[in-house]
Amino acid sequence: MGKCSSCGEWNTIVEELIVSKKEKYHNENLKVETKPIQIHEISPHAQPRLPLPIQELNRVFGGGIVPGSLSLLGGEPGIGKSTILLQLALLLKGRKVMYVSGEESGQQIKMRAERLENANELCYIYSETNTEKIIHQINQVQPELVIIDSVQTLESSHLESTPGSISQIRECTAEFMHFSKQNNIPIILVGHITKDGNIAGPKVLEHMVDTVLSFEGQRNHVYRIIRSVKNRFGSTNELGIFEMTEKGLIEVRNPSEVLIGNRDEAYSGIAISASIEGMRPLLIESQALVSSAVYGTPQRSCTGFDLRRLSMLLAVLEKRMGFRLGAKDVFLNMAGGLRVDDPAIDLGVIAAILSSSEDIAISTKDCFAAEIGLSGEVRPVSRLDQRIVEAEKLGFERIFVSGYSSVVKSKNIEVISNKRIGDVFNLLFA
Repeated sequence: MGKCSSCGEWNTIVEELIVSKKEKYHNENLKVETKPIQIHEISPHAQPRLPLPIQELNRVFGGGIVPGSLSLLGGEPGIGKSTILLQLALLLKGRKVMYVSGEESGQQIKMRAERLENANELCYIYSETNTEKIIHQINQVQPELVIIDSVQTLESSHLESTPGSISQIRECTAEFMHFSKQNNIPIILVGHITKDGNIAGPKVLEHMVDTVLSFEGQRNHVYRIIRSVKNRFGSTNELGIFEMTEKGLIEVRNPSEVLIGNRDEAYSGIAISASIEGMRPLLIESQALVSSAVYGTPQRSCTGFDLRRLSMLLAVLEKRMGFRLGAKDVFLNMAGGLRVDDPAIDLGVIAAILSSSEDIAISTKDCFAAEIGLSGEVRPVSRLDQRIVEAEKLGFERIFVSGYSSVVKSKNIEVISNKRIGDVFNLLFA
């Protein structure tokens, strides 16, 4: 047909490909007959997991990826989300992996893959944003793992809104969730985050997926942390530590040795605390600096520690021990760029502050593991035996713990029990 029947012009008709809209996934569910099952009829056997070659990532997932699961990895731009997942795809040798990118072309991904110096002949790269086309290609390839980078770039033909909108993110995630459960194929989605640190899009996105992982770290530090925020198939307290290098992210198998600085001599304001992150014990270096307030109003600054908790600990020192820190600047830093929420490092933080205030160094062979109460008592912490074993393994000679905790004895390390902050002060600085 050469003439347009609408405007009457010749040779103005062009071919336009129309993507056929499939019936929505929730309408398909109505066609399948389902019925309730008694709980004793359900098999208790766990599903076999897909083991990952990156052990730190394997730990965070709870021992591998469960088939049919939908996972979400969020983090700041440039922190290494695409790098760690491309490494995973290239290290899964002998297994079909499909890496779908809506942000980069195949040539860009190939350049990064050459820098990583890993190869997997069964790794498929697909640059596409339309969910119908992606699902069609997954059905054609039949991979064992699908990685989609990122969920904010996807668009579904069911909706007319732009990619990245709340409705598109919710719809695309729901389509992939339905597909992964129906075909028993695990899918990992990459998610952008907002300036507040939350994953961009509706909060229901985190409720829909099975696993939510948070990729943390600072640009001026080489260490990156993957923390499990939600995991239906494992612990939510696990974390994996990596070091960013030119050849990608390298696992840190013994983070305690990395997080403790190697010092030939003792300096004031430094104390080592025995912390627990997930199932693994970590020894973390707390660095404090106490100086006279030059600008009138005293400053309180924290890196890797809760500022409100620091204010509470300073109030305890002033009220219960008489240290006049209200007119002094206090700066606190957790070495290695790690953010710590474990209350067991309270005693180490107080020891570092007192060491800097008195300008007396703490022995490099001492470490701390106790919580501080508002009345100035040294409170016990959980899993003390694991903390002591980790400190003993790294060559520490003394560990200060609460006098209210159960007695733990060790051959190579002296366990010192204290009930008040004053007792610790007298032992350290008498």
